[in-house]
Amino acid sequence: MFLHFLFLASIFTPYVKSTDFNYPAVFNFGDSNSDTGELVASGLESMGPPYGQTYFQKPSGRYCDDLANVSFGSSLVRSPVTDTMQMVDAMDLPFLNPYLDAVGAPMFRRGNNFAAAGSTILPATATSVSPFSFGIQVVQFLRFKNKVKDLAKSRKFDKYIPGQDFFGKALYMFDIGQNDLAGAFYSKTLDQILASIPYILQEFEAGIKKLYDEGARYFWIHNTGPLGCLPQNIAKFGSDPTKLDSLGCVSAHNQAAQLFNLQLHALTKKLMGQYGDTNVTYVDIYKVKSNLISNYSRYGFEQPIMACCGYGGAPVNYDSRVVCGQTKIINGTSVTANACDDSTEYINWDGIHYSEAANEYVSAQILTGKYSDPPFSDKMPFLIKLKF
Repeated sequence: MFLHFLFLASIFTPYVKSTDFNYPAVFNFGDSNSDTGELVASGLESMGPPYGQTYFQKPSGRYCDDLANVSFGSSLVRSPVTDTMQMVDAMDLPFLNPYLDAVGAPMFRRGNNFAAAGSTILPATATSVSPFSFGIQVVQFLRFKNKVKDLAKSRKFDKYIPGQDFFGKALYMFDIGQNDLAGAFYSKTLDQILASIPYILQEFEAGIKKLYDEGARYFWIHNTGPLGCLPQNIAKFGSDPTKLDSLGCVSAHNQAAQLFNLQLHALTKKLMGQYGDTNVTYVDIYKVKSNLISNYSRYGFEQPIMACCGYGGAPVNYDSRVVCGQTKIINGTSVTANACDDSTEYINWDGIHYSEAANEYVSAQILTGKYSDPPFSDKMPFLIKLKF
């Protein structure tokens, strides 16, 4: 659900130099936070229940118990800006297709999603979860754009592909970098990881420049959340209580995330200054999620860091040997990582990704416009009924 509402914000966010909120298309780049089936469609990963249990009632390739933000956003981009609640409730319209999913006559008229779970900003290596690093996703976009140009010569494809003028008017959305940091902790020291951040962002900047050269002008960039509060990282790196903060999160991971975000924010400022005809919105996901975890009970949650779907019980209910939905033999006994009875009580879904209920909170806060730079709370073109 978060993934839906968050993308709503990206589509209808006012920019410093524009009051036109009706973008003709959206192109998304990222990792599992916004993957709508890319990695599964590639054949590199499979997915079973209980993923997708809340909305689709079956696995859909999205790493959550519900929908992804780009799924919701792609339906909203087809709705008129004049009816806010209609847009929020417009769940029966076509979702944004993953780039690699060509089965079932996909609709790319309103955009495309290149995000793939496990992806990093830095080029993938032989041990990477996903080969679709940010640079590869940009290359996929370029190929897509060139293919659209060829297909546009025949009007019979018009209803399936973006108009030629859509690319310069579209919104380009980014949520990536989490895996660069989290994965590095398995082989590097904190100092080494902190020192690598400028190089990670150089790669990100290079991708942004390529998109700019192809006509992209509207950019929506998420920072990364408090990685140290994910059950997966706590289970692996939090066995020593001195390594945890007052919330029970791994301090080093959050320190890396904060420095990454600081430098990412500076990069967005640089891009705005360097390219005067662009609009760049920086979204502080870290602040929103940290507030949720710190004040979880205020927002109706009972478990701030324990995974809903997992194995092992308190305090984090996460075991890397048997992840959400799997059944394995551990110490001679067959065990299954099942989902909890009520995911609305949990902030975390599977040890890595947030639950639908937590995502809804995050989305609602983003839609206030207070967590973006530039802020847009005084420029919202529609009213939002916030649950939280």
